Amino acid sequence: MKNKNRENRTKVVVGMSGGVDSSMTLILLKQMGFEPIGVSLKYCIWENKKNLLKENICCTLQSFEIAKAICQSLNVPYYIVDVSQQFKKKIITYFINEYKHNFTPNPCVICNQKIKIDTLINFARSYGIYYVATGHYGIIKRNRANKEVYLCRAKDTTKDQTYFLSKLSQTQLRHLILPLGNMLKKDVYEFARQNNWTNFANTKQSQDFCFVANKSLPDFLSIFIGQTPGNIVDKYGNILGRHRGLHFFTIGQRKGINLGQGPYYVKGFDIKHNNLIVSKNIQDLQSTSIMLQPYHLINTQFASKKYIKIKVKVRYQDKLTDGIFKPLSKSRAIIKLTQPKIAVSPGQFAVFYKNNICVGCGRIYQVE
Repeated sequence: MKNKNRENRTKVVVGMSGGVDSSMTLILLKQMGFEPIGVSLKYCIWENKKNLLKENICCTLQSFEIAKAICQSLNVPYYIVDVSQQFKKKIITYFINEYKHNFTPNPCVICNQKIKIDTLINFARSYGIYYVATGHYGIIKRNRANKEVYLCRAKDTTKDQTYFLSKLSQTQLRHLILPLGNMLKKDVYEFARQNNWTNFANTKQSQDFCFVANKSLPDFLSIFIGQTPGNIVDKYGNILGRHRGLHFFTIGQRKGINLGQGPYYVKGFDIKHNNLIVSKNIQDLQSTSIMLQPYHLINTQFASKKYIKIKVKVRYQDKLTDGIFKPLSKSRAIIKLTQPKIAVSPGQFAVFYKNNICVGCGRIYQVE
């Protein structure tokens, strides 16, 4: 199909995972008068007999069948786009490199920015369509005065997913529609029931990475990074035991330390001496200063500020904490917290908010 001179704004490309949220997004948009097109993305998986995950959890065969069935029931076109090579190059490579340098990666944040949203937008453009939609819980607000788009927290704050969308650019957000942002999760399930899609009620969310099972991660890291044994020490430098490689651990981790008279928590890494620093006292893992490198601000109104009073979370399920965000350069910034956070992991993303507006995010580089 050829591109049109003016992009169609009544049609919308809907990213479909086969789950309740993306499925109800498509049905809701159809009822709102849009002409949706369903698109599922096919990602790759770590193909190894040691991987307990046999399908990428974001694109199982069952999820494709559900998405196709919903589209067929509404007479909506449905496509599957294979992004496995891009995923391998951009996400799995990033994932390995972060662990190799003793950072804890967050592939979902990077995937939304570099794979998922861009692929949907490019697919839409090839059909002359302007808008794309996903089942993420968040609210898009468009400011006609400054022509900027604001990413805001969802009505259901317990399900808010702006954390995972915090690296999106203005260009990406302009094309994005989030129909579920003003709905509670329980209302989405009720909407599904009203539309005779009751099979979602008993669906459980996987806690694995999408391409490798959590239980298989040590094998994955052993193959792609190897083992670099060293000492396990307390904060005073006393040797307590041995580890097989710093990249097998993250701040706050308890499993796999294998020391008696615990529990012990990973406090930090002495990279120079290849020592894993642990503590029995969870309070030793407190941080009040977070260095970000790089960082991303979504709206220009925040870019000129010398500092911003914010609320920040350092992982998806984290509680918001008051703090001050201060840019140090174009690529580095610091967040000073009013209250300490426990087990802040370098490599994860700190996502920060002003009122309900997602100001932006930054990769956690160092903590104190």
